[in-house]
Amino acid sequence: MPPRPVYLASDVHFGAAPPEREAAFLDWLERTPALASRLVINGDLFDFWFEYRRGIPAGYERVLAALKDAVDAGVPVTVMGGNHDWWGGRYLREEIGVEFLQDPVVRVYAGLTTFLAHGDGLGRGDLRYRALRLLLRGGLTRAAFGLLGPALGGWVARRVSNTRDRWGEPTRDDGARAAVLEAWARAKLLASPELDLVVLGHTHIPTLVEMGPGRWYLNAGDWVTHASYAVLADGAAPELLTWEG
Repeated sequence: MPPRPVYLASDVHFGAAPPEREAAFLDWLERTPALASRLVINGDLFDFWFEYRRGIPAGYERVLAALKDAVDAGVPVTVMGGNHDWWGGRYLREEIGVEFLQDPVVRVYAGLTTFLAHGDGLGRGDLRYRALRLLLRGGLTRAAFGLLGPALGGWVARRVSNTRDRWGEPTRDDGARAAVLEAWARAKLLASPELDLVVLGHTHIPTLVEMGPGRWYLNAGDWVTHASYAVLADGAAPELLTWEG
């Protein structure tokens, strides 16, 4: 029997996605461990995540339980920090049991040497965001935000999040961002002949492009609009699918 495939999703934005999309993702998350050898969630699983000394954000109980159930069932779960939920740490790793990443990695998934990153900050342009990203990820900023506590911190995060503005079809800005990341992925593959696959998220636009024989760029899209995900199976090309329930 061939090994079970790797299932990969991105940009769920749980807590700010449409309720029907959150329900669909929970259905996918609860069913997938019976089908997969590994789950990979490539950034922005949560619309906001921060681990405070006095607790964690409220409202994520069911998704956290589903992640823990997958881990307890023997299915490794990798969660990449995105621009909305990079501030994870001990709770996700120790209490839930996931592999929580905060930087790009190279891994072998289903026989494919894969570069995995959320994608924010990659590619040309968007200098304002890059400067803000450095500030938000700094130790002093994290310490100061941690003093707010879960209730006030969550309120601030909801005020600055633009996820609800992205319900519906991609905008011109989304398309431009997607083009920049696709160009970056093409350059990465050209510069790194050992790679078979570049996997990014962030754009919310499902994309699968074969950039050379047996070499691909993959973006799993999102669950805010598309309910899309990817499947990586040994000996097969990556697949980009839509969850039908």
